[in-house]
Parts: sequence; C-alpha cells; structure tokens
Amino acid sequence: MMTEPGSGQTTSPPPRPSSRPRPHKAPSTRPEYQSSEEKASSRPSRSPLKSPNKGKNMQCKVTLLDGTEYSCVVEKRAKGQLLFDKVCDHLNLLEKDYFGLTFRDMENQKVPSPHLCGAWSFSFNVKFYPPDPVQLSEDITRYYLCLQLRDDIVSGRLPCSFATHTVLGSYTVQSELGDYDPEELGVDYVSEFRFAPNQTKELEEKVMDLHKNYKGMTPAEAELHFLENAKKLSMYGVDLHHAKCRIIGFWLAGVCDSEGVEIMLGVCASGLLIYRDRLRINRFAWPKVLKISYKRNNFYIKIRPGEFEQFESTIGFKLPNHRAAKRLWKVCVEHHTFFRLVSPEAPPKKFLTLGSKFRFSGRTQAQTRQASSQIMRPGPYFERSASKRYTMSRSLDGGG
Repeated sequence: MMTEPGSGQTTSPPPRPSSRPRPHKAPSTRPEYQSSEEKASSRPSRSPLKSPNKGKNMQCKVTLLDGTEYSCVVEKRAKGQLLFDKVCDHLNLLEKDYFGLTFRDMENQKVPSPHLCGAWSFSFNVKFYPPDPVQLSEDITRYYLCLQLRDDIVSGRLPCSFATHTVLGSYTVQSELGDYDPEELGVDYVSEFRFAPNQTKELEEKVMDLHKNYKGMTPAEAELHFLENAKKLSMYGVDLHHAKCRIIGFWLAGVCDSEGVEIMLGVCASGLLIYRDRLRINRFAWPKVLKISYKRNNFYIKIRPGEFEQFESTIGFKLPNHRAAKRLWKVCVEHHTFFRLVSPEAPPKKFLTLGSKFRFSGRTQAQTRQASSQIMRPGPYFERSASKRYTMSRSLDGGG
C-alpha cells in the first residue's frame, strides 16, 4: 500500500544518487488504499499472534448458515484461513471465495477475523454477493447463498415489497417441502415459516397460492428462481455503515445539503452508495474512485472529475469511531479488489510496509469465475436442512 507523498507524516526514503535516468511510470488506474496507521506510524504494530498464550490449541465453534454448529480444534497461533478452509471442507464447498468468517467483538458488531488468538465463536456468512448468481457453477453454492438471503430478508437487512415477499416465500416453501399437497402438509403449513420481519396472514395466503403452481419444480430450480428475484432488490449485497456528512475540498452536489447530516454508506459490487432516510441519494462507481482512506474516525474518498469538472473532489464522512472507519475502509478495499480488479495488487516492498499491513489476498471474482468453470466433479449430493419452524401463537394482524 503506497502512501501518497505529502498526504501524511510518513515520507518515502530519499532517492539514491544514480547516473541512470528513471523511466517514466504511467499513472495507475487503480485507486489508492491509505490507512491512518500508514500515514502516522513508522513502527510496525505488534502482531497479536506473538502475544503469550496459555495452551497450544483452541476449540472453535462456527455457526453455519442453516443454523447448525460446526466445531473443530486449531492451533491458537493459526490464521483464520485455516479455520475457514476447514469449514468449507466440512460443507463440501468449492466456490468458497464468496464466503467468509466473522466474529462478534465487545460491542457485538460483526468484524472480520484475520487471526485466531482467543476462544471465540464464529459465524459463516456470505461476504461477496455475486451480481448474477446464475453464473455460480454448483447448486450447493446457490443453496448457501439462498440461506444467507433468507436471513437478510427476515432480519430486515434486505427490504422487500409485499409482492416480493410472497414470491420469495413461495420458492422457499417449494425448495423445502416440494409440491403442494394439502393432505400431507395441512392447511396452515405456511405459518410455520418466516418470510418477512412482520409477517401477516394475508402474506401467508398469497405464498400458499403461488406454491400451488410449482408442481414438479425441483429444490435447485426453486432456489435459482429465488435468486433471480432476490438479485433485483435495490439493497441486494449492500453492506451498510452509519455515518455523517463532512464538507471537504470540492463538494459534490447531491450528496448532502449540509454538514453533519445522518446518512448510511453502502458498499456493494458496483461501488459506494449513499442513503438518506432510506433513499439512495448518490452513487460512486468504483471506476470513479481514485483514492480510499481514513484517519481516526473520518473516512475519505477522492473522486475523478466529471465531464464538466476540472478538479478532483474529496468527500469526507464521519464515522462513529475509529474502528468503524477502519472497518468501512477495509470493506471498500475488499469489494473494490474482488469485483473490480482482475487480480489482487501485489504487496509492496518491505521497507514501505509501515503501520497497517492489511491487504486483500484472496481471489478476485474474475479468478473465482475462472476456477469455477474448471470444476470437473459431478454436482455433490447434500442435505437441505429444514429451516426453523414456528408455532402459530402470533395474532393474525401482522404481529411477528
């Protein structure tokens, strides 16, 4: 990660005398990723793996997308990739680059787990939502993506209209129960499922009506139809972060009308989105972003000048704290690298790695698709777990 000259306290070492002229370097089309640690620190931070630990091994518990728990033992000094690979092997999952492990920190916030240095519980989640799930090679990958989206919808993270709730709910029922059969399923079988944060009897009746039309549809086909509808939702794959506007440098009209306005920043496959009162008010596509950085609890993006603009624009946002700013910066770096680049950036030379050493080291979406196209095994057999069932104790006026 290169530190931009003059933008922080860290400066590059002076050039050595040389009679040979340096070749001109063309400007990079990739945005810069700059952290406050790189600008302010000249001493590498101490790795948590080098701290003294009692005992050599640790028990890890991972909550999977179907609600079951996977346990294994790993060395305390192991990297998170080792545990992640164990989980994917357990699930028989080859297209694993869309997924990741998270754990809860002291503030009960989801954060990535680069190292294992304590007895923690993890969750296995979708990290990068594929823009077109049809391009996934295996049914098992689409199945786990469906499980993640079902949870996103029921929790309210992925808002849907009433009509979309009924369509997605009907495909969920078809995937789990198969064809509609009133003698086997009964009359209130749909009430045992959860399709929406505030589920009503009317919604359940509409789901049942649609379910009657899917005779002969396989679970894999139902899940594919589910994904085809879910990917069209405006908040599909958007990772939201609370923030406030800050006016810095050349302001872009349409972001906010004043400083300090409460907004939400959304990171997704296409770029950075800005929401106010649940409405999207601006979008910055990754090709327009020149630089991503943060300092303390402030997050900055530098934007290419538009067709009728002369100068670059810097936009600043105030996050709740330093940790939130750093997390947003890392999520942006990961999403830009995964969805925009053909391959991850090569690590810089050793003398430039000061402060934060974070790099996205996984495969990009382009590399993942290429690897998926080379999968030669037959579609693996796997059990679709029954989702959690609910009793019919709620009222019929929409109470959940």
